[in-house]
Formats: sequence, C-alpha cells, structure tokens
Amino acid sequence: MSGPRPNPWLETLDVYEGGKSSAAGVARVVKLSSNESPFGASPKAIKAYREAASTLHRYPDASSAALKDAIGEIHGIDPKRIVCGLGSDEILKLVCRAYAGPDTEVLYSRHGFMMYPIAARGVGATPIEVADRDLVADVDALLAAVTERTRVLFLANPNNPTGTYLPRAEVERLAASLPPHVVLVLDAAYCEYVEAEDYTPGLDLVDRFPNIVVTQTFSKIYGLAALRLGWGYGAAPVISMLDRLRDPFNISSPAQAAGIAALHDQDFVAMARRHNSQWLPWLAAEVRKLGLEPVPSVANFLLMRFPGGNAMAAAANDYLTRHGYILRWLPKQGLGDCLRMTVGLEEDNRAVIELLARFLSETRP
Repeated sequence: MSGPRPNPWLETLDVYEGGKSSAAGVARVVKLSSNESPFGASPKAIKAYREAASTLHRYPDASSAALKDAIGEIHGIDPKRIVCGLGSDEILKLVCRAYAGPDTEVLYSRHGFMMYPIAARGVGATPIEVADRDLVADVDALLAAVTERTRVLFLANPNNPTGTYLPRAEVERLAASLPPHVVLVLDAAYCEYVEAEDYTPGLDLVDRFPNIVVTQTFSKIYGLAALRLGWGYGAAPVISMLDRLRDPFNISSPAQAAGIAALHDQDFVAMARRHNSQWLPWLAAEVRKLGLEPVPSVANFLLMRFPGGNAMAAAANDYLTRHGYILRWLPKQGLGDCLRMTVGLEEDNRAVIELLARFLSETRP
C-alpha cells in the first residue's frame, strides 16, 4: 500500500536518546546520566514560574525581550543580537536550517554531542565526523576536513560527553582559518563550570568573527532542563535569520519568567559552581585510585574508562543501575569502554565510588 514518502535523507535520521531516568525493579534511583544540576533550580526561579501560572491564557512575548535583556545584562552583550530557543538544541537546528541543506556538509568532532549529526541530517546535509586527538577536538583535522560544501562546523566547548576543552588560542585559530561561508557554532552549554584561565565560551569573539554563533543553555547550572530554554549570540544578520526561522511564541511565559529570575540569582549559580569545583576533582582522584582512567574534565561530569573494555563498562553500568544509580554508557558514540557520571550531591558521589569499588573487587581475579 502506497502512501506519503518523507524526504529521502530522513531515512537515516536517528532519534536522540537522553539519559535514562528509571530502572526496572528499582524503586529509588539517583539519576546521574544527563548532567543535570544536583541542586535543581533556584528557589527564585521556581517562585517566578509558579507566579506565571496566572497568565497561562495569554500568549507569551514572542520576542522574549525581557529575557534577552537579562541575558545581555549578565553577560555584557547586546540583547538585539540574541535569539532564544527551546534549549540550545533548537538553535543548533536553526543554524542548519538557515545555512545547510542537501549537497552540503556539517562538520563536528568525533565523540561530540549526538545532536550535531541529527541536526545535519534533518535538513538533508551530510554530517562529517572528524577524528579528535586524545578525546580533544583537533583544530588541524577540522580545518583539513573543510571543503567548498562545508556550511556549518559544530564545536562543543567544553565537549560533551568527554568533558575536555579547547583553549581560547585554539578556538581563535580555528575561527581565523575558516572560510567566511562556514558558520562556526561554539556550543558552550557547560561554560559556567569551567575555571581554566585560558578558556572562553566565545562571546568575546563574535565581534571579530561574523560567522560565529555561540550557544548557551539554562538546562545545566541553572537547573531548568524541563523548561527547554537556551539562547544563541552572533552577528546581527545571522541572528536575524535564525529569529525569522524559529517558531512564533517558542518560549513560554513561565519559562521566560523562570529564566529571568534564575539569571538574577547568581549566588545560587556560584554555589553550584563551588560544589562542582570540590567534587569533580574528588571523583577523578577516587576513580583513579580504583584503577580506572578518568578523562580530564572541566564540566559537571566525569568520563571514566574501564580497563576491561566494553564488557566491563557495561557490567559496571548494570551493577550500578541495580543498586539505584544511573550513569551513562555510550557505546553508540564509540565510548563503550566508558561510563559518564554527572557530579551529584556528596552522598551520591560517595555512594557511586563505594559501589564501583565493590563491583571491581567482585569481578577482578
């Protein structure tokens, strides 16, 4: 029986799989699979969200003007050059819709964010995976992969799921060496956690490079993942095009209100950052003591490699899940010998290390 047929490039389109949040037969689980804040949202953001319920019969501000003003104030950037989206994921897709399409290519680093090839295939573009170097994006390899068909280059910095990053000098070198027809998307979803002095999320590079778009999110340190709230910043002509493509009223009034309140509670953000600064290195040190290999991370998660390869990592994942702790196993990203763990509350961090120690003692000869 014949019927409507989708565009042929959609036949290979994958569905993004988020981190698991439940386990069969396990009553209580601690979710450490999606890099969410262990503290949730700011109480001020929750209060603003609840208060917005009285206007649910009204359409939201289609331009998200007050939210853009708040973002501009906190980051010292021009609100007129900001576009808001349903998470930063929407901004990634808008860039592909605006600048890529059939017979074009979209580049991203090996072990990069899984949404990049999905965004590319969604518009008929060919995603090109470029080899990294020791789980860090390789600028020379990325530049060597650029062709006349390249339209977008996605760079997660810090990278998810590895937690590694490129210093400012390397990001500048990449931007300066790209041809002007290539849009460089600097995905800075985890930038608030980075303490390295040689790091930049890229906002300060936009004036020098009109083909840069920087994306950020409220899903991580701000703890607003359920609201799907993100934004992009770039040159006025680029942002104007993305703004024209986005759906009208894409950001709900409660989400806008919560985002504004969250931005104005930087004490809450600083608290979350201090917690991460304490427990990320602690986890790395404890993982190393267990004989596992922690990948150096500047984000709010840690990727750990198991010496027994994919089978050992999968078994550890099952063991932790049975005991109520859900981490992320990533065989589809070529990291089947690793687990990725979100930095959680103190008791959860300690519990995972204790469980891993028990697992290893039971499995090693």
